[in-house]
Parts: sequence; C-alpha cells; structure tokens
Amino acid sequence: MNWLRPSWQPVLAVMLCLAALALGPMSSPEAAALAQPSATVAPPYLETKGLILGLLLIAAAVSMTRLPPIFEAVVLFVGAHLAAWLLIAGIGGFEGTALAPYFLLLAAAWLLGWRCVAVLSSLRPVANWARTALRLIIPAIFGAWILIIWEAVTRGAGIPFILLPPPSAIGARIANSLPVLAADVQQTIFKAVIFGYIAGSGAGFLAAIAADRVPFLRRGLLPIGNMVSALPIIGVAPIMVMWFGFGWESKAAVVIIMTFFPMLVNTVAGLAASSHMERDLMRTYASGYWPTLIKLRLPAAAPFIFNALKINSTLALIGAIVAEFFGTPVVGMGFRISTEVGRMNIDMVWAEIAVAALAGSVFYGVVALAERAVTFWHPSVRGG
Repeated sequence: MNWLRPSWQPVLAVMLCLAALALGPMSSPEAAALAQPSATVAPPYLETKGLILGLLLIAAAVSMTRLPPIFEAVVLFVGAHLAAWLLIAGIGGFEGTALAPYFLLLAAAWLLGWRCVAVLSSLRPVANWARTALRLIIPAIFGAWILIIWEAVTRGAGIPFILLPPPSAIGARIANSLPVLAADVQQTIFKAVIFGYIAGSGAGFLAAIAADRVPFLRRGLLPIGNMVSALPIIGVAPIMVMWFGFGWESKAAVVIIMTFFPMLVNTVAGLAASSHMERDLMRTYASGYWPTLIKLRLPAAAPFIFNALKINSTLALIGAIVAEFFGTPVVGMGFRISTEVGRMNIDMVWAEIAVAALAGSVFYGVVALAERAVTFWHPSVRGG
C-alpha cells in the first residue's frame, strides 16, 4: 500500500460524488423526465452527468496515489475545473431547478480545487520564474473559485437577479458599458482621487516634519489630528460639496481630509523609529538636524510612510465615491452607483463596484511595488 497517499479533500470529494449518485436527479426537469419518460423536453445533464462524475472520481483517485506533485496538481486542476464548467454550462436555461446532487458535485469539485492549491503551495521550485509563476497561479485559482461558486450557486439556486447577479452577467455589463465606465473612472479616480491623494499625503508628510521640528506643533497637532480623523465622512462630504461645488474639487477635498492624518500619524511615529545609539552616532559626526533627518531618520521612517501610503490608497477611493453621493455632475462612480440602484440596474452597480475594486487593487499594488524598490534594505522586505 506504499503507492497510496490519501488526503482528506479527495476522500470527502469521493463521498460527495457517491452521495450525489445515490440521490439521483441533479435538477427538477431531470426528475420530471424520470417520472414521465414520454416527456419531449431534454433535461439538463442528460449526456454530461456521467462525464462530470468520472472527472471528479478520476481526479480524486489520482490525488490519492503517490505521484509527482506537479502531475497531481495538473490532474486536479483539469478535473476540478472541467467538472465545474460542465456543471455551470448544463444549468444554462434551467436556472433555479438544481437539486441536492448538483450542489454536492459542486462541493466535490471545490474540494479538489482546494487540494490542487494545497499541492501547488507545497512546491519549492528552484528557478525564479517558477516561483514567480506559483505566486501568480495560486491566488488566481483561489479567486477563480470564488467566481465559480458564485456563478454556480446563483444560477443553480435561482437567486433573483436584483439580489445577486451572477459574475457572467456583471462581466457582460462591463463589456457593454466600457465608455460609461471609462468616463466614471476618469472623473472619480484620475481627477478627485489622484489629486486628493497626492495633496493629502504630501501635506500630512510636511506637517509631520514640522511637528517633529517644532515640539509645540507635535503636542498640539496630533491630538487634534486624532479627533479630526474620527469625523464621519458621511457628515463631512456634504459640507465640502457646499464649500467647493459639485465638481471634482469637492471630492478631492474629502480625499485630502481622509488621507492627511494617516500620513501625519505614521510619519511622526516613523521619525521616532531610529534608535538612540544611531542618533548618538550621528551627533558624534557633528551632524545637524537636517542631515540626520535625511540620512538616518527618513530612511528609518520609510516603512511607516509607505504603510500610510497603502492605507491612503484605499481610503482615497472610498472617500471620493462616498462624496459623489452628495452632489456631482452626471458622471462619476459614486453618482453611477446611486442612480443605477434607483433604476434597479443592479448589474451596473456591481460593474462599478468591480471596476472600483480592480482600480483600488492596482493602486495598492503600485504603492507596494514602490515600497519594495525603495525599502529593499529593510528586514521586512529582504527577509532578514
């Protein structure tokens, strides 16, 4: 039995497949067809049910044998994803008719996908390109399964479109609304967010330097900053709209308020990160305040500053979108979300949410890459 290497995911997947096989029909039309064999309507999964079960059982069996991990991962990937694709494709036109075996097979496919990710995570390749590929493939499979389960459950259970549209409908809406989405991104991100992010973070950084240089400011500004950072954005946004009008300037003002204090607090904390021994060494070299600041304290504060920049990258987007709820020209991500909810165009709302999430992730990723390039010497980056 040395060739056998069982793990709990394939074993449970096999048990789910056997339970689905014992329960019989996967959908209501299939159950009706079995009750009335003379029915003329072909039920779903008439030709693919055996293929789905076979794919899942073969992938589970291969996973329980002692094979090279990369071969096991490929078999699990193909079996789990092909079975899931057949399940989703088969329910097309019969939404809301899925029975328990449909969900049992979906759970079995998900378990094999889980096992695939676990096997890939255990690999330790030597080549750099292989390690980079693994870092991309593993989260891609993880994210793909969120979409697969979302699509399969909404279609199989017949969840009303207005409550939760399937990802395929959201993707189709994005593809058909690219000019509208591009105009909203330009208004919200390229105008309000970028300007407010740079101005707010830059002002917070300069205020932190001033507070570090002048003890009076440090003692007086930080408590006020903590209080102002706790102000509810839902109350500040309409005031900014009244002050600066309905254009992007009022949204940028909200972003400046939201990003100023995280940068201020983090930079002040970072400037105190250098040790007394390091500062004493600079003093023995007769180094003044500004040379010590530039050569020692700012490099030591860099992880704190980039932490504030990463926090602000998401805060800025949230602030601009919320501010657009209180008055904006007929363009913008927040305006589109508020109006399309009223029109019950929920797929358009989800399309805006997806674009905002993608833009926020890209923004965060760019800042994280810049952090790795600038603070490559820091133990948190080089792993020391």
